[in-house]
Amino acid sequence: MSYGSNMARARLDCYLQGGRPPGARRTYPGARDRTPPREDRAVHLPGRLWFAGESSVWGGGVAFYDHDAVGPTPARAYRITSGQLADVAAQEMHRSPAPDDPLEALLRSGVARRHTAGPGRYETLIAVGRLDGLPMLTFTAPHGHAGRPHAAPSAAYVAMIAAGLREAHGWSDAEVRTYLSSVVPRAGGAGRG
Repeated sequence: MSYGSNMARARLDCYLQGGRPPGARRTYPGARDRTPPREDRAVHLPGRLWFAGESSVWGGGVAFYDHDAVGPTPARAYRITSGQLADVAAQEMHRSPAPDDPLEALLRSGVARRHTAGPGRYETLIAVGRLDGLPMLTFTAPHGHAGRPHAAPSAAYVAMIAAGLREAHGWSDAEVRTYLSSVVPRAGGAGRG
């Protein structure tokens, strides 16, 4: 399950094929298996999107998903392999994909609800349900949004999220603006959620 900028296929493809997303500061090596997703579709997850910290890739706040908060959150389900998901997660954590990544074995064995794979920003794996009999999994911070400092994301990051909303959900510019204004803190107005 992808939320935030990874709803845009060009962004996800940088994790699978390798490359640098427009407006980003980092080039990604790509996954060991560069096969495109077998399918994808728009979904809505319970919970909400929120922004905090400082992105070394985009500048500004980083998008996180709080599964326990009131939602919904628009997202995109990509049908990829457990090895590809482990490789995407490794790159999210600024590591190189590796054949002995213990996360891949965990993904194959199944995740009941939540699993913390490490201390980093995107090392908490959340099972958000099932789609066509397959688990819907995503990564996020180990904590929710409540009581945490929020930070406005960069314009390039917001543009990538907007592209993903249009592409995955078919939203109009007005629908994208309405949604983003409900979740993106204003620059200089970062506060607590």
